Amino acid sequence: MENEIIVGLDIGTTKIACFVGMRAENGKVKILGFGKTDSKGVEHGVVKSVTDTAESIRRAVSEAADQADVDIDEVWVGIAGQHIKSRPSHGSVMIPVEHRLIEQEDVDRLISEQYNTMLEPGEEIIHIFPQQYIVDREPLSREISPVGVVGKNLEADFHMVTANVQNLQYIKYAVQDAGLHIKGVVLEPVASAKAVLDDSDRDAGVAMVDIGGGTTDIAIFHDGIIRHTEVLPLAGNAITNDIREGCNILKKQAESLKVKFGSCLTSAVSENDVISIPGIRSQAPREIYVKTLAGIINARTRMILEQVDYSIKLSGFHKKLIAGVTLTGGGAQLKNIKELCELITTTDTRIGVPNEHLSPDSVSFADLAHPMYATGIGLVLYGLEQAEAEHEDSFEDDVKTEADNNDGKVDIFANMDMEPAADPTPDSDDETSEKQPKKVKKEKKEKKGDNFEKTIGGFFKKLFDEGIDD
Repeated sequence: MENEIIVGLDIGTTKIACFVGMRAENGKVKILGFGKTDSKGVEHGVVKSVTDTAESIRRAVSEAADQADVDIDEVWVGIAGQHIKSRPSHGSVMIPVEHRLIEQEDVDRLISEQYNTMLEPGEEIIHIFPQQYIVDREPLSREISPVGVVGKNLEADFHMVTANVQNLQYIKYAVQDAGLHIKGVVLEPVASAKAVLDDSDRDAGVAMVDIGGGTTDIAIFHDGIIRHTEVLPLAGNAITNDIREGCNILKKQAESLKVKFGSCLTSAVSENDVISIPGIRSQAPREIYVKTLAGIINARTRMILEQVDYSIKLSGFHKKLIAGVTLTGGGAQLKNIKELCELITTTDTRIGVPNEHLSPDSVSFADLAHPMYATGIGLVLYGLEQAEAEHEDSFEDDVKTEADNNDGKVDIFANMDMEPAADPTPDSDDETSEKQPKKVKKEKKEKKGDNFEKTIGGFFKKLFDEGIDD
């Protein structure tokens, strides 16, 4: 797991960005390479043209690979779009009689069975988030894991996220046409939250709102658990289009005006300030009042934030957001959007940037510490966490296998400053001693899953039963 490199690919409506990163010594993510290009073939977070999207992916990935000096063959991909849906789910499993305690495999079985839930035609599950576990009809607190609890029945409430199968296929085709494999698909607000939130935010209760180019993504956390997700079809591009039509200018000019001179509050700009827009060819320059620009931006941004507020209230957690609202994504750079959000949601708001989890020795650190890169950096963080979890599971499996190969015995003196006692040597004339190894194996088989009996318990039992030769 040491120095494992993870690649995140953010396929957005306005940009496609690739991030190559690894875990830094300080625990943060170190970005080794970064590539970005204009997004082609994507609308509202959904791939429309596989060919155009694949070409944009190739350019972004090539730039990131060259900067990081690595070969890239698999990526973690973010997914958004209006086709994303969420729903509650509930499941239960019986604990096998041979399991004295609930084991991890029981929890995994409960979660895996949720993938058999009946869905609408054309839907596929991309995330299942446990909300609360229940053992023998007794709910467990968040601090207690079901693993190790005594019980006969394990239940859980889940938050399930689904995506349209066809849209998933289009992403897969575009990535494959770019010569890459998909390591995993991650809901974009889940990835963004990794980059701009910390444990205290999730515990206190927070609504993370990622305003991108084509969609506005929402993820609500409370008590450290993701409780609600939603993707709205309105975002930054809608504001740009409103400016283009309202001021009768080119789309590039509208985007530039929005970023450089735009404000979400008309009261924050002067009545007399004027912006001069160059005319096309021989046309005279066009003059636009900053107040007019602010009015256009305010109207559309207010509409977006009102839908966000409605979604938060619909989740039922609007009175539990002690940490308030965190705005991120490219739309979070709009001037005075924080104040407008507080006005509409009546909730404390901050702008979330990924620099909190970004190592200072990352390439282009100053440029990457920007709300628009939250999703890409979050994908790298998500991939690192998954890789570390897999490594930990693999290590535990190796230890378990080694114990099994040693008939349940482990060297308990390995980390002590003393020599272990010699293994008792069975008397060749003692019939009971000759049968003892078979007895140990039988107990191991009958008590499968009991780590204590298979390891230290097995060692001491044999030690006391047979004695140690001097």
